[in-house]
Formats: sequence, C-alpha cells, structure tokens
Amino acid sequence: MSSADLVLTGGVVWTGVDGDSPAEALAIRDGVIVAVGSETDVRAGEVGPETEVIDLAGRLVTPGIIDAHTHFVTGGFQLSSVNLRSAATPEEFTRILGEFAASVPPGTWITGGMWDHENWGGELPRAEWVDAVTPEHPVFVTRLDGHMALANSLALQLAGVTAATEEVPGGEIERMPDGSPAGVLKDEAMNLVFSAIPDPSDAEMDRALDAAIQHSLSLGVTQIHDMGTWANLAAYRRAHAEGRLPMRIYSVVPMATWERLRDFVAEEGRGDDRLWWGGLKAFVDGSLGSTTAWFYEPYTDEPHTTGLLTTDTTALKSWIESADAEGLHVIVHAIGDRANDWLLDVYRDVAEAHGPRDRRFRIEHAQHLTPEAMARFRDQEVIPSMQPFHAIDDGRWAEKRIGPDRIRTTYAFRTLAEAGAPMAFGSDWVVAPLSPVEGMYAAVTRRTLDGANPDGWVPEEKVGLEVALRAYTLGSARAGFSEGRVGSLEVGKRADLAVFDRNLLDIDSVEIWDAVVDLTVVDGEVVYRRGN
Repeated sequence: MSSADLVLTGGVVWTGVDGDSPAEALAIRDGVIVAVGSETDVRAGEVGPETEVIDLAGRLVTPGIIDAHTHFVTGGFQLSSVNLRSAATPEEFTRILGEFAASVPPGTWITGGMWDHENWGGELPRAEWVDAVTPEHPVFVTRLDGHMALANSLALQLAGVTAATEEVPGGEIERMPDGSPAGVLKDEAMNLVFSAIPDPSDAEMDRALDAAIQHSLSLGVTQIHDMGTWANLAAYRRAHAEGRLPMRIYSVVPMATWERLRDFVAEEGRGDDRLWWGGLKAFVDGSLGSTTAWFYEPYTDEPHTTGLLTTDTTALKSWIESADAEGLHVIVHAIGDRANDWLLDVYRDVAEAHGPRDRRFRIEHAQHLTPEAMARFRDQEVIPSMQPFHAIDDGRWAEKRIGPDRIRTTYAFRTLAEAGAPMAFGSDWVVAPLSPVEGMYAAVTRRTLDGANPDGWVPEEKVGLEVALRAYTLGSARAGFSEGRVGSLEVGKRADLAVFDRNLLDIDSVEIWDAVVDLTVVDGEVVYRRGN
C-alpha cells in the first residue's frame, strides 16, 4: 500500500462525527481521508518518504467550513467597493462616500455600502446627504441587510424615479413631504435603480469571483452556497472549466426562473462535486432592520406596519409547488414569525400533495419564530438555515423593533437544536462578515457588537461550540446534498479541512473571535497557508 500524501499530526482533530472523541492525527491520499486516529497509529501506517508531514503543535483541525448562505460574487465586488459599515454619524456617512467618489473616475456607479442607520439612532439617510460630494457619480449603496438602499439624485434621475413614480408591489419608496423620492428604496422598489446599473462584464465578474474565493479560503471556508443569479452560475462554470475553482460551490438561482432551471438540468445535469446546482431561492418577506419582515403583530417602533410581502403569495406558492414537482431544491427566505409560519404551512401542504422524497426544504434565516414553530422544523424535516452573526448585530436594537416578548424566540439556536431541527449555519455575506470564527463566537456567546450584553443577548439561546461547528460543517453539507462527500473527517470522505491557530474547544468562548485559520485544504490540496 502506498503512503499518504499528507499527514497532519500532533493536534486536536475534531471529526464532526456525533459521539467521536477528538483524534490526534489524520492522513490523506489522492484527495481522500485514509486514516484518522492516534499520532502513533497514523505515523506508523501512513508516513512514507514522500509524505508531507505537518506538525499541528496542538492546533485544532475541523472539517472544512461550509457556509450555507452567501451572496458570493456580490461579496467579491464589495471587497473593492465603498464600505459604510463603520459610519457612526450622518457626517461620517457623507465623508466616506465622498472620499471613495474622489478615488474612482467620474461616471462610475458607486455601489456596495453596508450602512446601518441604527448606528446613528435610526434616521434613514437621504439623497441630499451625499449629492454635494457625488455630483458626477451615480450612487446606490445598500443597507447591510440588503433590503433597502440609498440612491443619490443622479442615480434617481438615471433610473427615472420621480414624484410621479408609483409604488412597487413588495417594496416601498421613501418620500419627502412633497412626494418626491427621498433616496431610500426598500425591497422590490430597489429594482427601479438596479435596472439602471450596467451589468458587469465577464472579466469583472471573474475578478470579483477570484477575490471572493481567496477571501473564503483564508477563513477556512471550503464550500459555499450562493443565493445568486444565472450570471453567477456562468462565472462559476467559466472558473471551473479554466481550473480556477479551488473550493466547492452550490449555485442557487432565483425561483421565478424555475422553468429555466428545469430545462438546464435536463440538458446539463446537476454538476459535479466541485460545482453543482438544482436549488431555487425566493423571498416571503423583507428584513427586521428595514421593518419589512412580516409579523403577526405590528412593529413596536412603527405600529402602522406589520411588514410586507416581497413576493405575491399566490405566485410564490405556485413556484414552490412547480419546483418541487420537478424535483428541484426549494430554498426560501423568511424572517418574521408570520412569514415563517406561512412558509411552513406551504411546505407541509406541498410535501403531502407530492408524496415522500428527500426534498430538504430550507427556510433561510428563520429569525423570528412562534414557540409552536420550533418543533415543526424537526417534524417536517425543514432545514433552518441560519446566520449567527445577525444575532449579535441586530441584537443591539431588535427589542426596539419588536418588544421584549417577541425577542425571546429570536435566533433560537438552542431551542431549535434541542428540538432536533436539522440546523445549518452560514454568514449571509455580504450582509454580514464571511468569517465563520465570528459566526461561531456569535452563536456561543451572543455578546452584541455594542458591548451592551456581556453575558449574551437572550442568553438562553446560546449553544456550545460543537453544536455551532456541526451546523457549520455536516449541517450545512446536508443542506446542500453533499454530506456523503464532505462535512466530517471520516475515512473515505474527501479531504476538506481547516486548521485553526489554537484549540477552539479548550479556550474561553470570548477568545474565539481572535482565532485565525493557519491552513485550508480542499481535496487534499493545501489551498491556503497563512503567511504565504
């Protein structure tokens, strides 16, 4: 028998297999894990003259991190776009945008953003804040949740948005007292300006993808699920054909195009274990930060609204029924409690109508749930695809939005885990940081970003690190139909793994935030090495 290509030894190998104790070493040959066990046994059985041996020196090895919810190419573009996340005042917001505008040629559309109006008390930005510093640049910068964006006057002009523009179903145009657009557009209304922005070229898409990939690998992320577009899928296929795809991607396209995906699968199949497709994404509602998540009761701070439906429910139910009948994977965004209950009801009815199969319905975010909804995820085998970082971000102001009672079942990680729901974790990058370390920290500590909750915001919903790790690995693998190949460190599985600079299982939970990835391996190949 030939020796291993790569052996990692002298560390803590968390396999992700329920009930397993950590091992000390792991061996890889031809991209496959061939041994997991004690240092003595693995060295004796697998190390030969050609084997590369890496001394872990006590560091932690986990399965490669799988991020179940990203906007991946958008994230790649954001790496080189304006970033307004740090703006703490309207003046800073204006200054950052003005400085960025001065750095790019006149006429360039300024996108990106990631602003959060809660940083300065909740006042929505207006076009007049930035018009003077961006007279030659159309601006359309999104709030960090992606459910509303600010356009400057030039962008509104180019998009033809005026006082006479009618409201858009599933969206909202913020207006001045005279009816003219104030600059902020919410949810479906954002398409009024998005449609005016020139599509990026293939070369621009490819550069953004390459940047996103390198960023991911540096964080130990070896697989992502992209809630994206057909243009994204085309970029992934180009990269794969050219050997520029050193990680795994599950490419999801809009559910409104289910017929196109049905035909595409019939012609092209579903991809391979490096790039695959077959999933469809839709929205029930908006977001908490934009007061567009759909609740039973009105918002506490905006009692005139219970949120909104971003998609007509009759159309959405029809899409779900049709997609499921074609054997496609249904993935739907729901944030408010009423949105989640509505979607669980639809999933139940569709599964009963179409009969048993391994469909793996997903609810993206599953943020605000009724107490009765928790067990339904388990009973209906619906995957709550959640993003822990949102809890420590939104937790700064969520109670202002929905009051002290509804927050008790917000980001209910522990309750869902204990109910046996098949939880998957991700980041929602570019809405939140891609870093799984920050996501794990959020799930384990629930310490909000403003430092106001040192013992955790809704602390009863904290989970242990192994629960978080499993949701980021095997849970997310299952959410993308790849658990037979990856998601745990077992003999016979593909060798995707991450090496952290410390043993996360043996440190104070607040120190998790400071951990970094030293090594990332995909298919047995070292694709990232810190310092190189």
